[in-house]
Amino acid sequence: MLLLTNHRLRSTNVTFPPGRVTFFIIDGLSSADDRKIILFVLLLLIYIIILGGNSLIIFLAVTDPKLRSPMYFFLGHLSFVDMIYTSTTIPHTLSGLLLDSQTLSVPICFMQMFFFIQLGITTRSILTVMAYDRYLAICNPLRYTTIMTQPVRRLLIAGSWGFSTFCTMPSATLTWTRPFCGPNMVQHFWCDISTLRRLMCINTRVDNILALTFALVALGTTGLLILTSYILIGISVSKMGVAERWKAIGTCAAHLIVVTVSYTAASVVYISYRVGNFSSQVRIIIAVVYAALTPCLNPMIYSLRNKELQEAIRRMFGRLRASAVSSGKDVTTVS
Repeated sequence: MLLLTNHRLRSTNVTFPPGRVTFFIIDGLSSADDRKIILFVLLLLIYIIILGGNSLIIFLAVTDPKLRSPMYFFLGHLSFVDMIYTSTTIPHTLSGLLLDSQTLSVPICFMQMFFFIQLGITTRSILTVMAYDRYLAICNPLRYTTIMTQPVRRLLIAGSWGFSTFCTMPSATLTWTRPFCGPNMVQHFWCDISTLRRLMCINTRVDNILALTFALVALGTTGLLILTSYILIGISVSKMGVAERWKAIGTCAAHLIVVTVSYTAASVVYISYRVGNFSSQVRIIIAVVYAALTPCLNPMIYSLRNKELQEAIRRMFGRLRASAVSSGKDVTTVS
């Protein structure tokens, strides 16, 4: 086993044979036993809400004939990505809260790191596509159905996945090729790329610049496109009558709230990693809450703000009650 007391050498003039580290020890809050149970219970409840709420949205988007519009097609995909995104980290985090430490092989660690980043960017890409969908529906309603066809929807989803892979691959590939000579203790609940970078045997300036560049491309591009969509929507809405204006605002409200929560939470995490007043444990807790917050709030926000989704939920429960009553009658008849 590699000794955890080894010190990392930062000199760029010295090279190390790659592959010396064969596994990483994941250790989140080793000195916060009193907070582990609280965080475990809270995170478990959030994860149950994420799986239940997003599964419900996917089920309704697939089965309810009245939810066949492009908006619900994109919402179903967003819920699917949120479920996978949280499943890459939360189960491992929950087990880490119960155990003193865990070990992950290097390939598994890098797979977790890659998919965590890639799925996070995919979420924002789909939110961008949904903003474009709202722009077309409000600003160009007469051509909406002819533009937003089924092939176009699939192309936009494929583009979201492709863009996220493009933004993730360079930094993840570079991190994979870097030498890790020890220590191999990851002070986090999962293989966080910023934490892994601190364990490298070499100077990480190039890695930091590359990661920051593609992070700005990912967040800047999606953020700018969403902002542009809503500026154009705002201009169009300002020219409408009062009734049409409130209807248009109602169709955008849920998406706008989700976007605001998502980018605000991302900003808080970014600031926490760059402000010296935050302790490492506080940063870890903020990162965990951020990873679970938006996927948890998405189904609740859409369920509370979207009347069509509320009606679909009522129809689903109505069908379940009718089925239960019918089954009860059948049992009585047989008896």
